[in-house]
Amino acid sequence: MDNNSQTIALDVYGTLINTSGVLSWLRKNLGEKAEPFSEIWRTKQLEYSFRRGLMDRYVDFSIVTKEALEYTSLALNIQLNASEQAELLHQYRILPAFEDVIVGVENLKAAGHQVYAYSNGSHKAVAELLEQAKVLSLLNGVVSMEDVRTFKPDPIGYRHFCDTTRSEVQHTWMVSGNNFDAIGARSFGMQTAWLKRNPSGIFDPMGFEPTISISTLSDLARAIDQFLIEKKHEQ
Repeated sequence: MDNNSQTIALDVYGTLINTSGVLSWLRKNLGEKAEPFSEIWRTKQLEYSFRRGLMDRYVDFSIVTKEALEYTSLALNIQLNASEQAELLHQYRILPAFEDVIVGVENLKAAGHQVYAYSNGSHKAVAELLEQAKVLSLLNGVVSMEDVRTFKPDPIGYRHFCDTTRSEVQHTWMVSGNNFDAIGARSFGMQTAWLKRNPSGIFDPMGFEPTISISTLSDLARAIDQFLIEKKHEQ
């Protein structure tokens, strides 16, 4: 592979797709409890995926999302009937893309990079989500942790991505709005870009700093190009 042509792994939930997209339904139906409901649901979704990865108790990511929803309802003492639960889970399947995604992906492709979605979600769920968000057709493909039956940041997953895309680790980038994902990929040896969507976000101080940090996906292609130029000058 040409060193200027990189393989890009784009995380889906929280990076390409805005998980806060459920807020409109929540605000309409739960009022002032909407924001804490959305935050707890997302936090528990991630926590449960971490736990299941460590316990080697894989289930489809949709089950993790449902379990987290059930916890959130209990934690906030909100009684959701079966129809409301089904509607909320449906909302998670039609979440919107962030506004910078299409331009960001187009910039990466124009720069000659191979661009994939890489997610804990199943192939089917991720493909359907990205298709309705008008992103799927721009990508080279979708890689799912479903194939290795665990969840990020398990290093098995990052190896799976490189093997699937036939990319060399040093020329492969994990791009994520979730810093646990950037840290996991960096620990594995990949280049990483932390997409700091929240200006007040803090990158976990665990000794695995991202290769680059960006505030919008539309800046990624330029940031990678600048990194490669600087790296070449150092050699």
